[in-house]
Amino acid sequence: MKNQSFILSVGGSLLVTADGIETSFMKIFRAFILDQVKLGNKFYLVVGGGITARTYIKAGLEIAKISPADRDWIGISATRLNAQLLRASFGPAAHPEIVIDPMKKVSAKKNIVIAAGYKPGWSTDYVAVLLAKHNKIKTVINLSNIDYAYDKDPRQFKDAQRLETASWKVFRKIVGNRWQPGLNTPFDPIASREAAAAALKVVILNGSKIDNLKKCLAGEKFVGTTVS
Repeated sequence: MKNQSFILSVGGSLLVTADGIETSFMKIFRAFILDQVKLGNKFYLVVGGGITARTYIKAGLEIAKISPADRDWIGISATRLNAQLLRASFGPAAHPEIVIDPMKKVSAKKNIVIAAGYKPGWSTDYVAVLLAKHNKIKTVINLSNIDYAYDKDPRQFKDAQRLETASWKVFRKIVGNRWQPGLNTPFDPIASREAAAAALKVVILNGSKIDNLKKCLAGEKFVGTTVS
């Protein structure tokens, strides 16, 4: 599709792993987004904290009994660090400031806008949902390191079933209703509740598979989970 606006929630796991910053992926992702912009498409890229956030939160808890709010602020700082790196990689093609308040309609002349964590209790998935609401975009595409969401954690349960489609009622039973700093789920429970209430569609797919992401954006058949 051309001349469309997309919200991509970019999981921190795509940008940083235990081995370091994924510069190879970032180069490919950057080239893909720039090509899409040439078609007239606009992107809001909401960046997660990933392993950076979890590593720092874990370290904090080993040092002292830090509060949930402080854990969240550590995670938020990780998202902003990742977001600054991604924004810098786009140079003048991107809006020069990181968006941190998703409650406002974004007025940006550039077709690449980078967003990050906002405040305690709000995951970047939740930020993505609110950006969608306030900028009248009906779909949030969640980019992570998994091909599908499952009805239970496939790392723990051999009988876990992948989901190609799911209703919000079913999906919310899977992810639950409670958010905590560093939570690792296909999509944040609070964001899921908000997206369901706003009748948004959320697509979950493997962001490292760029050709598959391209098919999703083009409205073609793709590998992933659609929740609506």
